[in-house]
Amino acid sequence: MWTALALASEFRPIAGEAWRVVESQSRVATMKLVDSLAEQQVLEAELERSKPAIPIACQHLHWLLATPFRYAPYPHGSRFRRARQRDGCLYAAERIDTAIAEDAFYRLRFHLDAPGVALPRNPVERTAFSFRAKTSAGLDLTNPPLDRDRSVWTHPSDYAPCQTLADAGRTAGAALLRYTSVRDHAHGANWAVLDCAAISTRTPTRQQTWHYMIRSTQIEAVCEMPQMSLVFPYAAWASADPRIPQQLA
Repeated sequence: MWTALALASEFRPIAGEAWRVVESQSRVATMKLVDSLAEQQVLEAELERSKPAIPIACQHLHWLLATPFRYAPYPHGSRFRRARQRDGCLYAAERIDTAIAEDAFYRLRFHLDAPGVALPRNPVERTAFSFRAKTSAGLDLTNPPLDRDRSVWTHPSDYAPCQTLADAGRTAGAALLRYTSVRDHAHGANWAVLDCAAISTRTPTRQQTWHYMIRSTQIEAVCEMPQMSLVFPYAAWASADPRIPQQLA
């Protein structure tokens, strides 16, 4: 397994733009709770104060960029973050279609993990935004010598080796990991930003609104501006991940 010392010798510059997809960022939801825009601003401010404080190192960033470093550890781990680990991690993708593929997969997982929840009859709205990052302390898992363990880094469900790598990377001072997407059928590149200092733009650079239609055999994703549509058949994910059925019951 890679040690912190060995990883430090593999640092290389990584820079560019990446995309992240989150729940819809409309503020309409709170309008029905108040009688005026002024009251809504007060309510939004109160909601903001009720959330965990943004780490000092990330306070210069727009809240969409700071959020992955803000919240208390989740009970379940992710690919490069252990369960209940305090260190933040911002996941993103170099291409918008890769980012949508990743997000669509987890929309499906939500419904699989909540079998009593009916599939939505209407399209689900999601917000995609881009940002730029630049660091000299990057680790590229898609290129030699780190790519020799590609099968480990891209396992569909066993994240333990990736979490161990990320821990060693953080010890070495790594700020960003570049790795192959498991959910994107074209295997585009993802980022795991371990240090918010690597984010070089204070605010998102671009934003798009997407709508997902979750059907029995696939998810259809549509963006109106710019016009773009993507289809994700469950069968393609199921071929590599036994947790995914080819069709929803």
